[in-house]
Amino acid sequence: MYDILCVTNRSLCREDFLQRVEKIAACRPKGIILREKDLTEEEYKKLAEQVLKLCERYEVPCMLHSFADAAMELGAENIHLPLHILRGLDEKKKEKFKEIGASCHSVEEAQEAEKLGCTYITAGHVFATDCKKGFPPRGLTFLQAVCQSVSIPVYAIGGIGSENIASVRKAGAKGACIMSGLMKCEDVEQFLRALK
Repeated sequence: MYDILCVTNRSLCREDFLQRVEKIAACRPKGIILREKDLTEEEYKKLAEQVLKLCERYEVPCMLHSFADAAMELGAENIHLPLHILRGLDEKKKEKFKEIGASCHSVEEAQEAEKLGCTYITAGHVFATDCKKGFPPRGLTFLQAVCQSVSIPVYAIGGIGSENIASVRKAGAKGACIMSGLMKCEDVEQFLRALK
């Protein structure tokens, strides 16, 4: 199994989205975060149902994103939330999930996420990335500071590939989140192998 969390983005996919998700799941990454920010809750729920089934088939954790109520209705065990949504999630709802992740952009946010019950966080963006055009990357010093400030696993996000993943692990990250690379690459297995 890889220490990679795949973050989905249908708009980057060059083939059928569910086929791509299945190829990724078959390679057994650490997990798949179904992000798809442009969907309504109802649309998201329909897609999530299919993705959850695919992930289950390959025994890969699927983290649903943003919609905690939809995740609970689907019986999903894992949720990944922007911090502002996590802050408003009551304890009873948190108890429904085995894994809770949050996206963090500072040491303070990372510490807050841990206090709010996160079992892991993503920290970024570490390197320059097309997804955050015009925003300067936060860099490895930032990542190291975040990793040292919490006791839960930290996954680096933003511009990570085979050429720089070693530096991310060296900074203390448990692994990395990859979006563009996994949505666009020709060969998923080959791409992931290069990140080992």
